[in-house]
Amino acid sequence: MKERELVIVGGGPAAMAAAISAHERGVRDILLLERDQFLGGILNQCIHTGFGLNYFKELLSGPEYAHRFIEKIKGIKDIEISLQSFVTHLNSDKELIYLRPGEMKEVRARAIIMATGCRERTREMIHVAGTRPAGIFSAGLAQKLINSEGLLPGQEIVVVGSGDIGLIMARRFTLEGAKVKAVIEIQKETKGLVRNVVQCLNDFNIPLYLSHKISRIYGKDRVEKVDVIAVDDNFNEVDNSKFEIECDTVLISAGLIPENELIEMAQVKMDKRTNTPISEKTNKTSIEGLFVCGNAFKIYDLVDSVTRDSIAAGEMAAEYLGYKK
Repeated sequence: MKERELVIVGGGPAAMAAAISAHERGVRDILLLERDQFLGGILNQCIHTGFGLNYFKELLSGPEYAHRFIEKIKGIKDIEISLQSFVTHLNSDKELIYLRPGEMKEVRARAIIMATGCRERTREMIHVAGTRPAGIFSAGLAQKLINSEGLLPGQEIVVVGSGDIGLIMARRFTLEGAKVKAVIEIQKETKGLVRNVVQCLNDFNIPLYLSHKISRIYGKDRVEKVDVIAVDDNFNEVDNSKFEIECDTVLISAGLIPENELIEMAQVKMDKRTNTPISEKTNKTSIEGLFVCGNAFKIYDLVDSVTRDSIAAGEMAAEYLGYKK
């Protein structure tokens, strides 16, 4: 089994910031494993602006923000970048197995930084009744289809949830020529940033229904309509408040879940409610030398904040390996 000083799992902004930071602190043997074909993570499909205001003091799109780190990390010969590398196993001794096209590799690391990001909640997790026709998408999937694949997955849209991705996609669908009929939020207030409510909904006159939920989805082959109903402070349905919205697409924007099955496999102590490591300090876990950063540690609103804390993760890993400031 090959031994490496530092292994970083992930290839998004958190992983790249941590790798660069660890290298700047003296680590010279770094392996970065990314399951996709490209570095950049979720930023590659975030073509809207709003990134980099804190870190770069500039207004950048997601790909522009990622590109600055990609160019920097590719210029560091001590960081080995392994793309299309899918980690399947991790144990408490910091040994991992990963797959690449046509091969399986094992490696033992002195320190590991997990920057595996997060995934979206699904329709089933928020218990929306009804049939299961085509036309129901998570907001992030719709974002990838439009921004990366050049496909428009619907014409008449209802968005469930007011998270930032849902708000941004309501605007994107509108800019692409679709009609966003409503954003439905079960809480009293929106869950996204105020600037996204203003720039994505208010500026485009997209209706927002607070304290409402979708109670049922209708459709045989394709979504045809949804039932919307008001809820009280205890989320109980309000009598005689139900109405219908005809649509062909339902977008689910119901929050994000840190993707931490690998560290759970390694017996890291986990908070089952949030799927995050139980930790006394940002980026640390219950296993010495195993760190977690980015959206895998907690869900962030801003990539600038991800970068800040991931730089700290790289420094912590370097310090654990014996490199001083």
